[in-house]
Amino acid sequence: MSRDAMRKLQDERLRELVARVYNNVPFYHRKMEEAGVKPSDIHGIDDIVKLPFTYKQDLRDNYPFGLFAVPMKDIVRVHGSSGTTGKPTTVGYTKNDIQTWKEVVARCFTMSGIDSHDIVQVSYGYGLFTGGLGAHYGAEEIGCSVIPISGGNTRRQLQLMADFGSTVLACTPSYALHLADAMSEFGYSLSDMKLRVGVFGAEPWTVNMRKELERKWNITAHDIYGLSEIMGPGVANDCIYHNGLHIHEDHFFPEIVDPETKEPVPYGQEGELVFTTLTKEGIPLIRYNTRDLSSLYYDKCECGRTTVRMEKITGRSDDMLIIRGVNLFPSQIEHVLLDLQETSAHYILYVDRKNNLDTLELQVELDENKLTDTIRDLQNLSRKIEHALNSAIGLSVKVTLVEPKTIARSEGKATRVVDKRTKE
Repeated sequence: MSRDAMRKLQDERLRELVARVYNNVPFYHRKMEEAGVKPSDIHGIDDIVKLPFTYKQDLRDNYPFGLFAVPMKDIVRVHGSSGTTGKPTTVGYTKNDIQTWKEVVARCFTMSGIDSHDIVQVSYGYGLFTGGLGAHYGAEEIGCSVIPISGGNTRRQLQLMADFGSTVLACTPSYALHLADAMSEFGYSLSDMKLRVGVFGAEPWTVNMRKELERKWNITAHDIYGLSEIMGPGVANDCIYHNGLHIHEDHFFPEIVDPETKEPVPYGQEGELVFTTLTKEGIPLIRYNTRDLSSLYYDKCECGRTTVRMEKITGRSDDMLIIRGVNLFPSQIEHVLLDLQETSAHYILYVDRKNNLDTLELQVELDENKLTDTIRDLQNLSRKIEHALNSAIGLSVKVTLVEPKTIARSEGKATRVVDKRTKE
Protein backbone atom coordinates (compact mmCIF):
# COMPACT_ATOMS: atom_id res chain seq x y z
CA MET A 1 0.00 0.00 0.00
CA SER A 2 1.31 3.46 -0.84
CA ARG A 3 1.92 5.96 1.94
CA ASP A 4 -0.94 8.15 0.68
CA ALA A 5 -3.36 5.22 0.60
CA MET A 6 -2.31 4.15 4.11
CA ARG A 7 -2.80 7.67 5.46
CA LYS A 8 -6.26 7.85 3.92
CA LEU A 9 -7.21 4.55 5.55
CA GLN A 10 -5.81 5.72 8.90
CA ASP A 11 -7.72 9.02 8.59
CA GLU A 12 -11.01 7.17 8.13
CA ARG A 13 -10.37 4.67 10.90
CA LEU A 14 -9.27 7.30 13.43
CA ARG A 15 -12.37 9.42 12.86
CA GLU A 16 -14.61 6.39 13.40
CA LEU A 17 -12.63 5.27 16.46
CA VAL A 18 -12.75 8.65 18.20
CA ALA A 19 -16.51 8.95 17.71
CA ARG A 20 -17.01 5.41 19.02
CA VAL A 21 -15.00 5.78 22.23
CA TYR A 22 -16.42 9.26 22.91
CA ASN A 23 -19.95 7.84 22.78
CA ASN A 24 -19.34 4.45 24.42
CA VAL A 25 -16.49 4.75 26.93
CA PRO A 26 -17.14 7.19 29.83
CA PHE A 27 -13.41 7.35 30.58
CA TYR A 28 -12.59 8.69 27.10
CA HIS A 29 -15.64 10.94 27.03
CA ARG A 30 -14.39 12.59 30.23
CA LYS A 31 -10.76 12.75 29.08
CA MET A 32 -11.71 14.38 25.78
CA GLU A 33 -14.00 16.86 27.52
CA GLU A 34 -11.16 17.79 29.87
CA ALA A 35 -8.85 18.26 26.88
CA GLY A 36 -11.46 20.37 25.11
CA VAL A 37 -11.67 17.98 22.16
CA LYS A 38 -14.78 16.79 20.32
CA PRO A 39 -14.97 14.03 17.70
CA SER A 40 -15.70 16.74 15.12
CA ASP A 41 -12.24 18.22 15.82
CA ILE A 42 -10.56 15.07 14.50
CA HIS A 43 -10.39 15.24 10.70
CA GLY A 44 -7.54 12.81 10.15
CA ILE A 45 -4.47 11.13 11.57
CA ASP A 46 -2.55 14.42 11.84
CA ASP A 47 -5.04 15.51 14.50
CA ILE A 48 -4.11 12.61 16.77
CA VAL A 49 -1.85 14.94 18.78
CA LYS A 50 -4.99 16.72 20.04
CA LEU A 51 -6.09 13.57 21.84
CA PRO A 52 -5.11 12.63 25.42
CA PHE A 53 -2.70 9.81 26.25
CA THR A 54 -3.72 6.54 27.90
CA TYR A 55 -1.49 4.77 30.46
CA LYS A 56 -1.40 1.36 32.09
CA GLN A 57 -2.60 2.95 35.33
CA ASP A 58 -5.79 3.99 33.51
CA LEU A 59 -6.54 0.30 32.83
CA ARG A 60 -5.89 -0.55 36.48
CA ASP A 61 -8.05 2.32 37.69
CA ASN A 62 -10.92 1.07 35.49
CA TYR A 63 -10.45 -2.62 36.40
CA PRO A 64 -11.91 -4.93 35.29
CA PHE A 65 -14.12 -3.81 32.37
CA GLY A 66 -14.36 -0.03 32.67
CA LEU A 67 -12.61 0.69 29.36
CA PHE A 68 -14.60 -1.82 27.31
CA ALA A 69 -16.48 -0.16 24.45
CA VAL A 70 -19.03 -2.94 23.93
CA PRO A 71 -21.31 -4.87 26.32
CA MET A 72 -20.01 -8.15 27.74
CA LYS A 73 -22.39 -10.13 25.52
CA ASP A 74 -20.20 -9.06 22.58
CA ILE A 75 -16.93 -10.00 24.30
CA VAL A 76 -15.87 -13.54 23.34
CA ARG A 77 -12.46 -13.61 25.08
CA VAL A 78 -10.80 -11.92 28.06
CA HIS A 79 -7.03 -11.79 28.58
CA GLY A 80 -4.94 -9.93 31.11
CA SER A 81 -1.59 -9.32 32.71
CA SER A 82 -0.34 -11.29 35.70
CA GLY A 83 -0.98 -8.41 38.08
CA THR A 84 2.24 -9.05 39.98
CA THR A 85 2.64 -5.34 40.75
CA GLY A 86 -1.01 -4.65 41.58
CA LYS A 87 -4.33 -5.29 39.95
CA PRO A 88 -4.08 -7.06 36.59
CA THR A 89 -4.92 -5.20 33.41
CA THR A 90 -7.78 -6.88 31.58
CA VAL A 91 -8.52 -6.71 27.88
CA GLY A 92 -11.53 -7.97 25.94
CA TYR A 93 -11.93 -9.20 22.36
CA THR A 94 -14.96 -9.33 20.08
CA LYS A 95 -15.22 -11.91 17.29
CA ASN A 96 -13.85 -9.33 14.87
CA ASP A 97 -10.95 -8.59 17.23
CA ILE A 98 -10.03 -12.27 17.35
CA GLN A 99 -10.07 -12.43 13.55
CA THR A 100 -7.88 -9.32 13.33
CA TRP A 101 -5.48 -10.87 15.86
CA LYS A 102 -5.23 -14.06 13.79
CA GLU A 103 -4.56 -11.99 10.69
CA VAL A 104 -1.74 -9.84 12.14
CA VAL A 105 0.05 -12.81 13.77
CA ALA A 106 -0.28 -14.70 10.48
CA ARG A 107 1.37 -11.73 8.75
CA CYS A 108 4.21 -11.86 11.31
CA PHE A 109 4.77 -15.57 10.82
CA THR A 110 4.66 -15.24 7.04
CA MET A 111 7.19 -12.41 7.34
CA SER A 112 9.43 -14.87 9.23
CA GLY A 113 9.32 -17.33 6.34
CA ILE A 114 6.75 -19.68 7.92
CA ASP A 115 4.13 -21.42 5.78
CA SER A 116 1.52 -24.18 5.92
CA HIS A 117 4.17 -26.90 5.78
CA ASP A 118 5.62 -25.89 9.15
CA ILE A 119 5.12 -27.53 12.53
CA VAL A 120 4.99 -24.76 15.13
CA GLN A 121 5.85 -25.51 18.75
CA VAL A 122 4.20 -22.80 20.85
CA SER A 123 6.14 -22.60 24.10
CA TYR A 124 4.67 -19.32 25.28
CA GLY A 125 2.39 -19.65 28.28
CA TYR A 126 -1.29 -20.26 27.60
CA GLY A 127 -4.01 -18.72 29.76
CA LEU A 128 -4.59 -15.04 30.56
CA PHE A 129 -1.17 -14.24 29.06
CA THR A 130 -1.71 -13.42 25.38
CA GLY A 131 1.45 -15.10 24.04
CA GLY A 132 0.32 -18.70 23.78
CA LEU A 133 -3.12 -18.33 22.22
CA GLY A 134 -1.99 -15.39 20.07
CA ALA A 135 0.79 -17.41 18.44
CA HIS A 136 -1.45 -20.48 18.28
CA TYR A 137 -4.27 -18.93 16.28
CA GLY A 138 -1.91 -17.00 14.01
CA ALA A 139 -0.08 -20.21 13.09
CA GLU A 140 -3.34 -22.03 12.46
CA GLU A 141 -4.52 -19.15 10.26
CA ILE A 142 -1.78 -19.91 7.73
CA GLY A 143 -2.34 -23.65 7.96
CA CYS A 144 0.56 -24.69 10.19
CA SER A 145 0.46 -27.77 12.39
CA VAL A 146 0.47 -26.40 15.95
CA ILE A 147 1.89 -28.06 19.07
CA PRO A 148 0.30 -26.17 21.99
CA ILE A 149 2.83 -27.29 24.62
CA SER A 150 2.84 -23.98 26.56
CA GLY A 151 5.80 -23.02 28.76
CA GLY A 152 7.88 -25.13 31.14
CA ASN A 153 8.79 -28.82 31.38
CA THR A 154 12.03 -28.48 29.45
CA ARG A 155 12.61 -32.22 29.05
CA ARG A 156 9.20 -32.67 27.42
CA GLN A 157 9.75 -29.61 25.21
CA LEU A 158 12.89 -31.16 23.77
CA GLN A 159 11.35 -34.62 23.50
CA LEU A 160 8.37 -33.42 21.49
CA MET A 161 10.54 -31.10 19.43
CA ALA A 162 12.61 -34.10 18.36
CA ASP A 163 9.78 -36.65 18.08
CA PHE A 164 7.27 -34.39 16.31
CA GLY A 165 9.84 -32.70 14.07
CA SER A 166 8.98 -29.14 15.07
CA THR A 167 10.28 -26.67 12.48
CA VAL A 168 9.33 -23.45 14.30
CA LEU A 169 9.78 -22.51 17.95
CA ALA A 170 7.75 -19.66 19.45
CA CYS A 171 8.72 -18.55 22.98
CA THR A 172 10.69 -15.90 24.87
CA PRO A 173 14.32 -15.52 23.74
CA SER A 174 15.60 -16.32 27.24
CA TYR A 175 13.67 -19.61 27.29
CA ALA A 176 14.89 -20.47 23.78
CA LEU A 177 18.44 -20.01 25.06
CA HIS A 178 17.70 -22.24 28.06
CA LEU A 179 16.28 -24.95 25.80
CA ALA A 180 19.40 -24.84 23.64
CA ASP A 181 21.67 -25.12 26.67
CA ALA A 182 19.60 -28.00 28.08
CA MET A 183 19.77 -30.19 24.96
CA SER A 184 22.92 -32.09 25.92
CA GLU A 185 21.72 -32.51 29.52
CA PHE A 186 18.71 -34.49 28.29
CA GLY A 187 20.58 -36.46 25.66
CA TYR A 188 19.70 -34.43 22.55
CA SER A 189 21.76 -32.63 19.92
CA LEU A 190 21.03 -30.40 16.94
CA SER A 191 21.07 -33.47 14.70
CA ASP A 192 17.89 -34.66 16.46
CA MET A 193 16.06 -31.43 15.68
CA LYS A 194 14.43 -30.01 12.55
CA LEU A 195 14.01 -26.43 13.77
CA ARG A 196 14.60 -23.81 11.10
CA VAL A 197 12.84 -20.67 12.43
CA GLY A 198 12.43 -19.09 15.85
CA VAL A 199 9.87 -16.38 16.60
CA PHE A 200 10.80 -14.82 19.93
CA GLY A 201 9.21 -12.01 21.90
CA ALA A 202 7.64 -10.83 25.18
CA GLU A 203 10.95 -9.35 26.44
CA PRO A 204 13.58 -6.98 25.02
CA TRP A 205 16.54 -8.76 23.40
CA THR A 206 19.57 -7.61 21.52
CA VAL A 207 20.92 -8.25 18.02
CA ASN A 208 23.76 -10.17 19.68
CA MET A 209 21.19 -12.42 21.37
CA ARG A 210 19.66 -13.09 17.95
CA LYS A 211 23.03 -14.14 16.61
CA GLU A 212 23.62 -16.36 19.65
CA LEU A 213 20.25 -18.10 19.24
CA GLU A 214 20.82 -18.56 15.52
CA ARG A 215 24.22 -20.09 16.22
CA LYS A 216 23.03 -22.42 18.98
CA TRP A 217 19.92 -23.60 17.13
CA ASN A 218 21.08 -23.22 13.52
CA ILE A 219 17.91 -21.26 12.73
CA THR A 220 16.83 -17.82 11.59
CA ALA A 221 15.51 -15.92 14.62
CA HIS A 222 12.80 -13.27 14.35
CA ASP A 223 11.52 -10.68 16.79
CA ILE A 224 7.75 -10.50 17.28
CA TYR A 225 6.41 -7.52 19.21
CA GLY A 226 3.13 -6.95 20.97
CA LEU A 227 1.50 -6.25 24.28
CA SER A 228 -1.80 -7.36 25.70
CA GLU A 229 -3.19 -3.82 25.99
CA ILE A 230 -2.84 -3.27 22.23
CA MET A 231 -3.64 -6.79 20.99
CA GLY A 232 -1.04 -9.32 22.15
CA PRO A 233 1.73 -10.66 19.91
CA GLY A 234 1.37 -9.57 16.31
CA VAL A 235 1.69 -5.79 16.47
CA ALA A 236 5.02 -5.92 14.61
CA ASN A 237 7.67 -8.36 13.39
CA ASP A 238 11.01 -8.22 11.63
CA CYS A 239 11.39 -9.65 8.12
CA ILE A 240 14.31 -11.66 6.74
CA TYR A 241 16.43 -8.50 6.47
CA HIS A 242 16.17 -7.74 10.24
CA ASN A 243 16.11 -4.03 9.52
CA GLY A 244 13.53 -3.06 12.10
CA LEU A 245 10.10 -4.50 12.85
CA HIS A 246 7.26 -3.89 10.39
CA ILE A 247 4.24 -2.46 12.23
CA HIS A 248 0.77 -3.42 11.00
CA GLU A 249 -0.15 0.24 10.93
CA ASP A 250 -3.52 -0.30 9.29
CA HIS A 251 -4.56 -1.59 12.73
CA PHE A 252 -2.04 -0.02 15.13
CA PHE A 253 -0.99 3.59 14.54
CA PRO A 254 2.43 4.33 16.08
CA GLU A 255 3.97 7.51 17.44
CA ILE A 256 7.26 8.26 19.19
CA VAL A 257 7.19 10.86 21.96
CA ASP A 258 9.79 12.39 24.23
CA PRO A 259 9.85 10.52 27.59
CA GLU A 260 9.85 13.80 29.52
CA THR A 261 7.72 16.25 27.52
CA LYS A 262 5.49 13.66 25.77
CA GLU A 263 5.82 15.75 22.61
CA PRO A 264 6.43 14.03 19.24
CA VAL A 265 10.14 13.65 18.45
CA PRO A 266 11.87 14.28 15.09
CA TYR A 267 11.96 11.52 12.48
CA GLY A 268 14.22 8.63 13.45
CA GLN A 269 14.82 9.84 17.03
CA GLU A 270 14.36 7.43 19.94
CA GLY A 271 11.56 7.92 22.43
CA GLU A 272 8.56 6.23 23.99
CA LEU A 273 6.42 4.15 21.64
CA VAL A 274 2.73 5.11 21.60
CA PHE A 275 -0.05 3.15 19.88
CA THR A 276 -3.63 3.89 18.89
CA THR A 277 -5.74 0.82 18.08
CA LEU A 278 -7.51 1.88 14.88
CA THR A 279 -9.78 -1.17 14.48
CA LYS A 280 -10.11 -2.77 17.91
CA GLU A 281 -13.71 -3.11 19.11
CA GLY A 282 -13.57 -4.64 22.59
CA ILE A 283 -11.18 -2.26 24.31
CA PRO A 284 -9.95 0.37 21.84
CA LEU A 285 -7.13 2.51 23.21
CA ILE A 286 -6.14 6.00 22.12
CA ARG A 287 -2.48 7.04 22.33
CA TYR A 288 -1.49 4.25 24.72
CA ASN A 289 2.01 4.95 26.03
CA THR A 290 3.82 1.60 26.11
CA ARG A 291 6.96 3.07 27.78
CA ASP A 292 8.95 0.91 25.33
CA LEU A 293 11.85 2.79 23.76
CA SER A 294 12.14 2.73 19.99
CA SER A 295 12.22 4.88 16.84
CA LEU A 296 10.31 4.81 13.54
CA TYR A 297 11.40 4.60 9.91
CA TYR A 298 9.13 5.09 6.90
CA ASP A 299 11.47 4.26 4.01
CA LYS A 300 10.64 1.18 1.95
CA CYS A 301 12.26 -2.03 3.22
CA GLU A 302 14.40 -4.31 1.03
CA CYS A 303 11.67 -6.96 1.41
CA GLY A 304 9.26 -4.70 -0.49
CA ARG A 305 6.92 -3.93 2.41
CA THR A 306 5.93 -0.28 2.73
CA THR A 307 4.67 -0.31 6.31
CA VAL A 308 6.50 1.75 8.92
CA ARG A 309 9.29 -0.04 10.81
CA MET A 310 10.15 0.33 14.47
CA GLU A 311 13.65 -0.10 15.82
CA LYS A 312 14.20 -3.16 18.00
CA ILE A 313 13.14 -2.33 21.56
CA THR A 314 16.15 -1.34 23.67
CA GLY A 315 14.24 -1.34 26.96
CA ARG A 316 11.51 0.53 28.76
CA SER A 317 11.70 4.07 30.05
CA ASP A 318 10.39 2.86 33.42
CA ASP A 319 12.93 -0.02 33.50
CA MET A 320 15.87 2.32 33.04
CA LEU A 321 18.29 2.25 35.95
CA ILE A 322 19.96 5.47 37.02
CA ILE A 323 23.31 4.54 38.52
CA ARG A 324 25.47 7.37 39.83
CA GLY A 325 23.77 9.68 37.34
CA VAL A 326 24.27 7.34 34.38
CA ASN A 327 21.30 5.82 32.51
CA LEU A 328 21.61 2.05 32.19
CA PHE A 329 19.45 -0.56 30.47
CA PRO A 330 19.87 -4.32 31.08
CA SER A 331 20.11 -4.85 27.31
CA GLN A 332 23.45 -3.02 27.36
CA ILE A 333 24.84 -5.69 29.71
CA GLU A 334 23.57 -8.47 27.45
CA HIS A 335 25.13 -6.85 24.40
CA VAL A 336 28.59 -6.68 26.01
CA LEU A 337 28.50 -10.28 27.28
CA LEU A 338 27.43 -11.72 23.95
CA ASP A 339 29.95 -9.56 22.13
CA LEU A 340 32.78 -11.03 24.22
CA GLN A 341 31.51 -14.62 23.77
CA GLU A 342 33.52 -15.82 26.78
CA THR A 343 30.65 -16.60 29.17
CA SER A 344 27.11 -17.85 28.83
CA ALA A 345 24.32 -15.31 28.25
CA HIS A 346 22.73 -16.08 31.64
CA TYR A 347 23.30 -13.26 34.09
CA ILE A 348 21.72 -11.22 36.84
CA LEU A 349 22.59 -7.67 37.84
CA TYR A 350 22.42 -6.70 41.52
CA VAL A 351 22.04 -2.99 42.28
CA ASP A 352 22.66 -1.79 45.82
CA ARG A 353 23.61 1.36 47.72
CA LYS A 354 26.47 1.39 50.19
CA ASN A 355 27.67 4.52 52.00
CA ASN A 356 25.32 6.56 49.81
CA LEU A 357 26.99 5.22 46.64
CA ASP A 358 25.26 3.01 44.08
CA THR A 359 27.01 -0.30 43.48
CA LEU A 360 26.69 -2.84 40.68
CA GLU A 361 27.48 -6.53 40.85
CA LEU A 362 27.06 -8.71 37.79
CA GLN A 363 26.79 -12.43 38.35
CA VAL A 364 27.34 -14.27 35.08
CA GLU A 365 27.59 -17.98 34.39
CA LEU A 366 30.71 -19.53 32.97
CA ASP A 367 30.33 -21.20 29.60
CA GLU A 368 30.31 -24.98 30.02
CA ASN A 369 32.56 -25.32 26.99
CA LYS A 370 35.15 -22.89 28.33
CA LEU A 371 35.55 -23.96 31.95
CA THR A 372 38.96 -23.48 33.54
CA ASP A 373 40.44 -24.69 36.80
CA THR A 374 42.94 -21.89 37.28
CA ILE A 375 42.17 -18.97 39.55
CA ARG A 376 44.34 -16.73 37.38
CA ASP A 377 42.22 -17.44 34.29
CA LEU A 378 39.03 -16.64 36.20
CA GLN A 379 40.51 -13.42 37.55
CA ASN A 380 41.65 -12.39 34.09
CA LEU A 381 38.21 -13.10 32.62
CA SER A 382 36.46 -11.12 35.38
CA ARG A 383 38.77 -8.15 34.78
CA LYS A 384 38.22 -8.39 31.02
CA ILE A 385 34.44 -8.26 31.44
CA GLU A 386 34.69 -5.41 33.96
CA HIS A 387 36.83 -3.42 31.54
CA ALA A 388 34.46 -4.07 28.62
CA LEU A 389 31.45 -3.00 30.69
CA ASN A 390 33.18 0.12 31.93
CA SER A 391 34.07 1.08 28.36
CA ALA A 392 30.54 0.44 27.12
CA ILE A 393 28.43 1.97 29.89
CA GLY A 394 30.84 4.23 31.75
CA LEU A 395 30.27 2.53 35.10
CA SER A 396 32.40 0.28 37.26
CA VAL A 397 30.83 -3.14 37.73
CA LYS A 398 32.00 -5.93 40.02
CA VAL A 399 31.87 -9.14 37.99
CA THR A 400 31.33 -12.45 39.79
CA LEU A 401 31.69 -15.60 37.70
CA VAL A 402 29.43 -18.42 38.84
CA GLU A 403 29.10 -22.10 37.94
CA PRO A 404 26.97 -23.09 34.91
CA LYS A 405 23.24 -23.54 35.61
CA THR A 406 23.35 -21.73 38.98
CA ILE A 407 21.29 -18.71 37.87
CA ALA A 408 17.56 -19.47 37.95
CA ARG A 409 16.00 -20.07 34.55
CA SER A 410 12.74 -18.50 33.51
CA GLU A 411 10.06 -20.25 31.49
CA GLY A 412 8.61 -16.85 30.64
CA LYS A 413 10.11 -13.40 30.91
CA ALA A 414 13.59 -13.46 32.42
CA THR A 415 14.46 -11.51 35.57
CA ARG A 416 17.70 -9.69 34.83
CA VAL A 417 17.88 -7.03 37.56
CA VAL A 418 17.53 -7.12 41.34
CA ASP A 419 17.49 -3.58 42.73
CA LYS A 420 18.18 -3.66 46.47
CA ARG A 421 18.28 0.11 46.94
CA THR A 422 15.74 1.56 49.33
CA LYS A 423 13.16 3.63 47.54
CA GLU A 424 13.57 7.31 48.32
